[in-house]
Amino acid sequence: MFTGIIESLATVAAVQHEGSNIHFSIESTLTNELKVDQSVAHNGVCLTVTAIQGNTYTVTAVAETLAKTTLGEWKAGDKVNLERSLKLGDRLDGHFVQGHVDAVGHCIAKETLDGSWLFRFRFPERYAMLVIEKGSICINGVSLTVFNTGRDECTVTIIPYTYTHTNFQTIETGTVVNLEFDVLGKYLLRMKETESFGS
Repeated sequence: MFTGIIESLATVAAVQHEGSNIHFSIESTLTNELKVDQSVAHNGVCLTVTAIQGNTYTVTAVAETLAKTTLGEWKAGDKVNLERSLKLGDRLDGHFVQGHVDAVGHCIAKETLDGSWLFRFRFPERYAMLVIEKGSICINGVSLTVFNTGRDECTVTIIPYTYTHTNFQTIETGTVVNLEFDVLGKYLLRMKETESFGS
């Protein structure tokens, strides 16, 4: 479980294909605090640390993950948002994030304001019921508040600190991002869908 509050901006050091899997070597200032088998969210995708060497660690993405996220497009030099899993007793500064990406979205507009940035994203329309005004969404692992919602679009505002300390600084119109919708909304929607099962 995660909160969507990014701890560190890391760099993809190497990408290695093996069958249908991809191994990513990640260079991070957090590496010396990690251990093998730990879960770390990478742009919102929960991956397990499989090896550590110096200031670099390795994670593996399987075919299912690659099919539903942007990880298949990663290349050496790309910047990645990192968050370690939530510890019991921690403050919950964002919202509950599972690290299980639901879909990819596209940035369709970026506007620079006086001290902040507006980003508008388009998402698959089947998730429209999970995106509500003033609700939460996780974009590339970042917990954000949604406004100006449309049928398949929404806008978020990025403050200077978030812009500087995450890979939102690399997002432009056309950039593909990982999306995780609020788990509470997903449970409520599922409950509504299953009401008819017993009838």
